[in-house]
Amino acid sequence: MLSLLPEIKNIMIYKKTEIAGVWILEPKVFGDSRGYFMETYKEPEFEQYIGRIRFMQDNESCSTQGVLRGLHYQLEPYTQSKLVRVIYGKVFDIAVDVRKGSPTFGKYIAAELSGENRQQLFIPKGFAHGFHVMSETAVFTYKVDNPYAPAYERGIRFNDPTIDIDWRLLPGSMVNTSEKDRNTPLLNDAENNFIYNV
Repeated sequence: MLSLLPEIKNIMIYKKTEIAGVWILEPKVFGDSRGYFMETYKEPEFEQYIGRIRFMQDNESCSTQGVLRGLHYQLEPYTQSKLVRVIYGKVFDIAVDVRKGSPTFGKYIAAELSGENRQQLFIPKGFAHGFHVMSETAVFTYKVDNPYAPAYERGIRFNDPTIDIDWRLLPGSMVNTSEKDRNTPLLNDAENNFIYNV
């Protein structure tokens, strides 16, 4: 009897990063003179490598060059896992481990995401996230597994010296960020209810 289910073939290359739980995903792109096709998410494959995440919402933003958004997170029980990518343009994307007791607390993973490389970054719960726009404009999209909950939203200062992120800013350029992001606390003063579990 023939199976009605198609064979699951990998549509992504899954790359572990230096911080456990954070992954870079690189899609297989099929192109010809007409353009290209790629699959950006396949649940069974994602679960095989990363685990079961129930994404419930897709978000999209458009930003101009020099815009810096972050570092953002939401407290439990509304903390979010994110799968982020850039449709158009280029950003420098950052995920900071803010799980208390984690051996990599305060460390970060950086990835250049662009419409050309089509890479994605998976950011698990317990991480602060931000990005800096490196192109004239950038369209940024991401999946989340919890809704936006303003009362639980928190942030960490993007230029916190203890994290010491190199945002790849152009020499002499001004950071274009919101007043809210400029006034978020430093890592050691930020409210945080994430506990690291081995």
